[in-house]
Amino acid sequence: MKLNVEHGRYVILGSIDGILAVLGVVIGTSHVANDPSIIINAAFGGALALALTNGVGSYLAESAVEYGKLAELEKPLLRSLACTSIERQTKRKIWSDSIFHGGASFLGSMVPILPFVILKEHMLEVSIILSILVLSVLGLYSGKLAKQNLIKHSARMVGLGIVIVIAVTSLGLEH
Repeated sequence: MKLNVEHGRYVILGSIDGILAVLGVVIGTSHVANDPSIIINAAFGGALALALTNGVGSYLAESAVEYGKLAELEKPLLRSLACTSIERQTKRKIWSDSIFHGGASFLGSMVPILPFVILKEHMLEVSIILSILVLSVLGLYSGKLAKQNLIKHSARMVGLGIVIVIAVTSLGLEH
């Protein structure tokens, strides 16, 4: 599958979801467990659930929208477009968007988990920093897609990440 602007939307959405939702799981779990395997398992469970939810959710939403467009095309033609190349293109778009959204969610989810897999200390700190760095790169990509100021888009992504870190950390969960 070739990456296009439509896919870029789902790469950004899915990656943000994956990074920030699983970073929240990582931070929350780190407050109640010191064992990296518990944190990894909780985060991986969240990553899998999020990827499936985003993929299937995109499939359902895209199906509704794209088949609605197909129905609008059928009206003036006074015929069904079932089994035509137009319907095949519609199905390809639905599947492609769904795979990009779910896949980006899963890959983004791996960012905050990775330090717990490869490091022995400072895992939470590295997880937060790595997540913020990847959000910064996503912001640059977002700015490039929008043909707008890359730094502004990057700063907004980083700001969002920082707000999430502060919000989850401030829950006050203790050992």
